[in-house]
Amino acid sequence: MKKLMLLTAWLALSGCVQVSDYNEVVKAPAPAGLAGYWQSQGPQSELVSPQAIASLVVTAQGDTLDCRQWQRVIALPGKLMQRGGDLYNVTVKQEVYDLERAGDTLEYAGMTLKRVARPTAECAEVLAKSPLATPLP
Repeated sequence: MKKLMLLTAWLALSGCVQVSDYNEVVKAPAPAGLAGYWQSQGPQSELVSPQAIASLVVTAQGDTLDCRQWQRVIALPGKLMQRGGDLYNVTVKQEVYDLERAGDTLEYAGMTLKRVARPTAECAEVLAKSPLATPLP
């Protein structure tokens, strides 16, 4: 019983953000300078292969697309969520990733992404087939 109480207290204090229902998440608009296209540059330890590419598309209204590609494309729409002054991306699979931007660099899901002019051809194809709820930058 003591161990369970300690574990619960540790989780509460660790700042873990959980989402139990994606539809109940209140979408936050993107802060200035965040809207646009972001992409990994070079190998990232969070990706399955050094050749894998991670992309994040963010609209000004807070809609997102987390697009990762290697041997296939996995693209998850989502939305920005603000909680306690911190900004997160919540995907439709209820995955929660924190976001921290410094200039043209974005720390996201344990990866470093750089601002790019447009998404990869594969992610652009996903966007063409299933556009985000709000227009792209």
